[in-house]
Amino acid sequence: MSEGADALKLERRIGELERLAHWIEEFGSRNQLAHRVIVDVELAVDELVTNTVTYGWSDDEPHEILLRQRLDAGHWIVEIEDDGEAFDPRTVSPPPLDAPPEERPIGGLGIHLVRSVVDELGYRREAGRNHVTLRKRVDGDARRDEPPR
Repeated sequence: MSEGADALKLERRIGELERLAHWIEEFGSRNQLAHRVIVDVELAVDELVTNTVTYGWSDDEPHEILLRQRLDAGHWIVEIEDDGEAFDPRTVSPPPLDAPPEERPIGGLGIHLVRSVVDELGYRREAGRNHVTLRKRVDGDARRDEPPR
């Protein structure tokens, strides 16, 4: 059963990231989720939305990014939907973290970071739209009122 569902529509602008952060933080606080869980979800969603705004379209037309978040069966689920070019973040190869930074190819580190802070990353392309789903476990220690000290 879902509880505390919430939605947000963003314009295709980097300036919208502040509103996005507030939306995530408010949802996490309202649902008494642990500070570390809120930070992880905010980091992952910020990275994916930033990538969408920056690389998602080849035109300069206005576009919207739709987000939904909810709690369901001990998980915080965030869905990101856009009409950008097809892009499945699960297909990005992990970066060679053991190579010196100057020898690493550009790209892939952000998606690697997303994978490291969420429990599940899903994707589907439907009706010309990208649908990315993040799942983060919030049961047990993930439901606390205060940030760690």
